[in-house]
Amino acid sequence: MQVTETLNDGLKRGYTITVPAADLDAKVDEKLREAQPEVEIKGFRKGKVPMAMLKKQFGQRLMGEAMQEAVDGAMQAHFEETGDRPAAQPAVEMQNGEEWKEGDDVVVSMSYEALPTIEAPDFSGISLERLAVKADDAAVDEALENLAKQAQAFDDKDGAAEDGDQVVFDFTGSIDGEEFEGGAASDYPLVLGSGQFIPGFEEQLTGVKAGEEKDVKVSFPEEYGAEHLAGKEAVFACTIKAVKGPVDPEINDELASKFGAESLDALKGQIREGLEGEYAQAARAIVKRALLDELDKAVTFELPPSLVDAEASQIAHSIWHDENPDVTDHNHDPIEPTDEHRTLAERRVKLGLLLAEVGSKAEVEVTDAEMSQAVMSQARQYPGQEREFFEFVQKNPQMQQQLRAPLFEDKVVDLILTQANVSEKEVSKDDLKAALDALEDES
Repeated sequence: MQVTETLNDGLKRGYTITVPAADLDAKVDEKLREAQPEVEIKGFRKGKVPMAMLKKQFGQRLMGEAMQEAVDGAMQAHFEETGDRPAAQPAVEMQNGEEWKEGDDVVVSMSYEALPTIEAPDFSGISLERLAVKADDAAVDEALENLAKQAQAFDDKDGAAEDGDQVVFDFTGSIDGEEFEGGAASDYPLVLGSGQFIPGFEEQLTGVKAGEEKDVKVSFPEEYGAEHLAGKEAVFACTIKAVKGPVDPEINDELASKFGAESLDALKGQIREGLEGEYAQAARAIVKRALLDELDKAVTFELPPSLVDAEASQIAHSIWHDENPDVTDHNHDPIEPTDEHRTLAERRVKLGLLLAEVGSKAEVEVTDAEMSQAVMSQARQYPGQEREFFEFVQKNPQMQQQLRAPLFEDKVVDLILTQANVSEKEVSKDDLKAALDALEDES
């Protein structure tokens, strides 16, 4: 077997692989000898079929397998010998495919872009600032008040219902005098102004009193989820059972128990811990971006054009769909990447390759437990279909990689941060928010 270099330009590589006919014949004979003991053909006992007959009957099919194995073996040996790592699946083409006949050598062309040699910088020379925010009493009290609103209570009141009051009522909906499925309920508690019902409904209940009956006339939106109701005019016959006004909840141990805490102090402690966790997560996003900016400036190496082109196309496609949310399919003209898209693509490819190299050398791995946690987190976005999502991920290696990639990246970033010179700067919540807003604007 002979491998001849035909192209060596930057990261682009080209080779011709020649597999001699004698090697292919030997490979086919080897396969036939392995299969011979189990083969039965009429007129011969099991394992006694002559090689010549086996070759006549099965040789053509085995020749294809022998070609594939020979070429795959040559490619693997080439990568082991040269140390090249292809940026994508190599392009392989049989040069004499149409003219090839048994007894001829097999000549295959192979081309690919090699991943560059990457030298990671000395991370200890990178200086970064991590923002730190303590949850003060005012922030805890504000969060506590918001929790209290979730436990809002209502008491019966005299007089007409106002915005913010709770109206308890029975209703039956009809279209053209015919009641429709799902259009009735009893003792339904509706807070006026909450936007729970379709537009125009809650406004017509303003001013009702307990014991009254009222017909509410509304039109279902054109884009309503139930097609048989979309755009239709409906009448809801309502019987008002009670009108209740909001009661400011007391912030005490009883309120804390509603949220699973043993006491008000315990609930405040949980809130403080949760807030500081949110602050730390925001601060990490900021320091991660600063680290990536430093790495982008510190490292230079040649980028595989195919990876940059693919990333630029993906960025352009994603941005176009963000700007055209009404288009939900991909039946549109190709989106041509701009120079701005290519600049962003080059940064992403560079940093992606660098982090992959650092992670590989440090033997960073995503554990099964971490993957399971990521899958469960993603599955929560599909309530009622969690099992189907799990099965989809199990059968879809590409989806598994999409979930694994950000976990791997974060672990490598954390590794680099332990080696970098990171100082801590205590700031206010407002300062942290301003820094996070600036980061989102840049993104």
